[in-house]
Amino acid sequence: MYRKVSDSTVRRLSLYLRILEDVEDPRGTVSSEDLADQAGTTAAQVRKDLSLFGSFGKRGLGYLVPELSGRLRQILGLDREWRVALVGAGRIGAALFEYPGFRSRGFEIVAVLDHDPAKIGERWGNVTIEDVAHMEEVFAETATQILIMAVPARAVQELVDRAVAAGVRAVLNFAPAQVKVSQDVALKDVNVVMELEALSFTLSQGREGR
Repeated sequence: MYRKVSDSTVRRLSLYLRILEDVEDPRGTVSSEDLADQAGTTAAQVRKDLSLFGSFGKRGLGYLVPELSGRLRQILGLDREWRVALVGAGRIGAALFEYPGFRSRGFEIVAVLDHDPAKIGERWGNVTIEDVAHMEEVFAETATQILIMAVPARAVQELVDRAVAAGVRAVLNFAPAQVKVSQDVALKDVNVVMELEALSFTLSQGREGR
């Protein structure tokens, strides 16, 4: 079992993997300094991050690219396929469904649900939009493992509660609302407005500091 790992470390591991996938010689080696330079961190931080998961590379020789990228994919759980359900067939939901990066990383959207009668029954690729009223049955039929929420804030908590009761243990929430889940459920919030506010804060503080 691995020790508890911070979100910032996981994000860096994901970044290291992307860097490795873009190297000119995919069969060659890369140093911690190379990874650090492209990831915007330090070589010591790279070595510390990787050491949480065992021994990698050889001193003075660096890391074998295929070996390290394979181990990072395994650590990040990308050596398997994940069955994902998307709740919310609006503009955000449609954009998420069409995003090719999910499938290339092993995240397969196997179900789309909505409450709008005009959308229920519509085909998106090889998926038919289902009535969210039948969420539990759909999750059971599709063996859903991860849930993406792209619904209005007022609806998200009730729907997440139902999903968790149905056995879902990982939720990616795009709704602009704080969702509460039990400790055995992994929850990630993506709040675009808050991210923009953070940027506006940075810009405002920089202007005031001049």
